[in-house]
Amino acid sequence: MDPSRYSRQVLFPGIGIEGQDAISESRVVIIGCGALGSMQSEMLARAGVGRLKIIDRDFVELSNLHRQILFNEQDARENQPKVVAAAKRLALVNSAVNVEPVVADVNFSNVEDLIADADVVLDGTDNFETRYLINDAAVKLGIPWVYGAAVGSSGLQMTVRPGKSPCLTCVWPESPAPGTFPTCDTGGVILPIIALIASLQVTETLKLAMGRTNELHSSLLQFDSWTNRYTHLNLANAKRADCKTCGQHNFEYLSGREAQMTSTLCGRNAVQVWPSRATRVDLEELASKMRNTGRVTHNKYLVRMSADPYEITVFADGRSIIKGTEDTAIARSLYSRYVGA
Repeated sequence: MDPSRYSRQVLFPGIGIEGQDAISESRVVIIGCGALGSMQSEMLARAGVGRLKIIDRDFVELSNLHRQILFNEQDARENQPKVVAAAKRLALVNSAVNVEPVVADVNFSNVEDLIADADVVLDGTDNFETRYLINDAAVKLGIPWVYGAAVGSSGLQMTVRPGKSPCLTCVWPESPAPGTFPTCDTGGVILPIIALIASLQVTETLKLAMGRTNELHSSLLQFDSWTNRYTHLNLANAKRADCKTCGQHNFEYLSGREAQMTSTLCGRNAVQVWPSRATRVDLEELASKMRNTGRVTHNKYLVRMSADPYEITVFADGRSIIKGTEDTAIARSLYSRYVGA
């Protein structure tokens, strides 16, 4: 390690030489390389983490560039996989960091293998289902993970230390139904809230990498960068003995029982997606959210949105037909972006 490279970071009393050595030996996994994940990746590469595994199933699009700081217009023109473009960029930022790009759809069949050797896992995802899956796997394997979410101008952040702190299920026992909350593709998002939440996540990650767990904020933080509102919920007593995940070790998402189901519709160039649990969607509300992103029609039975080259039809039971692809990973990604998961 070149001591001059990190000299200003080492001067900070919270890190120092020993802390920098620990950071340089740390192994971090980032799941999702969109807005949060790309910013986390660059900050951690510049901080000098030893190994950085970045996992994402998606490719770069022009609409990503206002908030996903690792990518450029050429990446979008070439439809580069996000993690491949990220690895190229990060190699120019800090060639000493071992960056491992993994093009994969994280699901119940592979998540444990993907994070098994991590010291810390960061949430860079865009949907609830994957976050509950990360929570299951991290609690089961005893790996700390750092949750973060942002949409519009509002964001949330908390850190989970299995066995020591409340987990995601302690705080939210059930995931919201599809269509309940806006997504970045229906409600928009601005870069300042991404930067704020990612900064909080990376700060917590550095503390975990150095073993400075007494300096973690141990809270659920909520910020709105537009309205200047800030909420701090102390989670010291939020760990629940009856929590089905960390209390009972009932890993529903890891078992696949809570996973979205998909099937390719033969001869139709379409995939059908079912939500992870029985639900009812407010179609009128969903139609209103979708109108900002494409051509929308709806009736009391369904909402249909055309966003070339895809057509997304959502039914009241949360089931959706995604036309324009036979790739189930793409279909699940589109469902998450426009409906929620």
